[in-house]
Amino acid sequence: MNCLVCKSGTMSESHEAYFAKLQSGYVIIENVPCWKCNQCGEILFAASVIERIEDLLDTYKKVARKVFIVDYKQAA
Repeated sequence: MNCLVCKSGTMSESHEAYFAKLQSGYVIIENVPCWKCNQCGEILFAASVIERIEDLLDTYKKVARKVFIVDYKQAA
C-alpha cells in the first residue's frame, strides 16, 4: 500500500505508541499495531484498532490522574 501523505513511500506493518491527552491526565498506549510509511514515517491505524483504543481510553479516563502507560497487547 502506498503512503497517503508522501505518495511515494510504502506502508508496512509496525507497532507504535499512541498518545492521548485526557482531562485527568495523559494515556500512553505502547505497541499499538499500525501501518507506517518507510519514507515519511506517517502512521495509519486500522479502524478496529482505533475502536479498541477508544474503549481503552474510556476505561482509563476514569482512573488516570496524571500519566497512565499501558501495553496494547496486554490490554487488548
